[in-house]
Amino acid sequence: MTLLSNEAALADHSMWVDPAGPTLGVVVPPKYGEEVSISPMTVVLGLPLLRRIVLTAQRAGFRTILVATSDPSGLNQILDGTPALAVHPSDMGARFPRGRIVLLASNVLPTLQSLRRLRDQPLELDRACVIGNVAACIEPSEFSTFRSILKDVLRGHASFGKFAGAGGILLNEEQVDGLFPLKTTEDRQKIEQHLLQGLIKDTEGFMSRRLERPISLAITRRLVSTNITPNAMTAVSVGIGLLGAPFFLSSYWGYQLIGALLFLAHSILDGCDGELARLRHQESRLGGILDFWGDNLVHVAVFAGMGIGWSLSLGEAWPLWLGGLAIGGTIGSAGFVYWHTMHGERSTGPLFTSVVRSTTSTLSDLMDSLARRDFIYLVVLLSAFGKASWFLVLTAIGSPIYLGLLLWLARHERRNRGERA
Repeated sequence: MTLLSNEAALADHSMWVDPAGPTLGVVVPPKYGEEVSISPMTVVLGLPLLRRIVLTAQRAGFRTILVATSDPSGLNQILDGTPALAVHPSDMGARFPRGRIVLLASNVLPTLQSLRRLRDQPLELDRACVIGNVAACIEPSEFSTFRSILKDVLRGHASFGKFAGAGGILLNEEQVDGLFPLKTTEDRQKIEQHLLQGLIKDTEGFMSRRLERPISLAITRRLVSTNITPNAMTAVSVGIGLLGAPFFLSSYWGYQLIGALLFLAHSILDGCDGELARLRHQESRLGGILDFWGDNLVHVAVFAGMGIGWSLSLGEAWPLWLGGLAIGGTIGSAGFVYWHTMHGERSTGPLFTSVVRSTTSTLSDLMDSLARRDFIYLVVLLSAFGKASWFLVLTAIGSPIYLGLLLWLARHERRNRGERA
């Protein structure tokens, strides 16, 4: 959604962006008789609404975040550890640096994308863009009439619509995606559901999307208000996966099925750590590394259990070689993916997103599909008949081939980059 047309934005040669900006101002909107039961302190999936707003703005690239409040000290705990500063409304106007100012009502939860649009969209100097009574975006000159309006808005004496009355552009709230006003408990429930659904990745496998995510999201919804950290959740899921590995030492179908179900439980719970991290804005490189290598540790343990168990049941050594091939292919592929696509990655999003840097080819898309863990359901099915060893055969053959294809794709990518250079 374009906040201003390019034609309008380019019409004024005085358009500028000062390096001191952008600034986000969080403002308590005037109620004008309207009942609003949601306050900035209302908890939304484990975080006070105000803290969630501030952390989203920080990720969106706002250097200065000011919160208008009549009691600045009362917000210290909520804003602790964030770059936001609580300021009395009478002092707030003087604290705005030059540059773009984005104003947001304190009962509005923005998405990362919506704040980035407000931050980056072309805008004429001294002409505000107003989105209903939820947000406004301005670049006032030093002695702009908007400065006096800004004081009234910050003190709660006027709505954002006053900017539009002074020559700004007024848009309906429905015209801008990603700004969610919260006025009632029902609104909060709807946005919580929206936030949870937003955790489902486009790259999810079929079974993960249909079965695992609904379960993991239900668990995460209950954990998000507790003290359990994402890394602790990683440890729990890895521990459950490792607990399942010894059950594959037996050829009895009952034990194998228990092991497979624990393996599946690990896969389901493994989604909770990332969900918790994203909901709480606690994503970290360390968390991504622990998650990635924890998953592969479980895979190695399960394949080792299958190989050793099959060897013991037959009294032969050759199943150990199959286990070795499966483990070698798994470790080799994991090590290559880590070094090739994850090593040195500084993204604020998930650390592992693809097995290759480029996902534009049919083969790379297929490789990403095979890296997903829908294969666990085949393990469960075979284990129900005491035939988990059959999966070991498939893995012993497939994992070295998979590693070889990864190496070929990496070489192909390097050659293409060299040709473009």
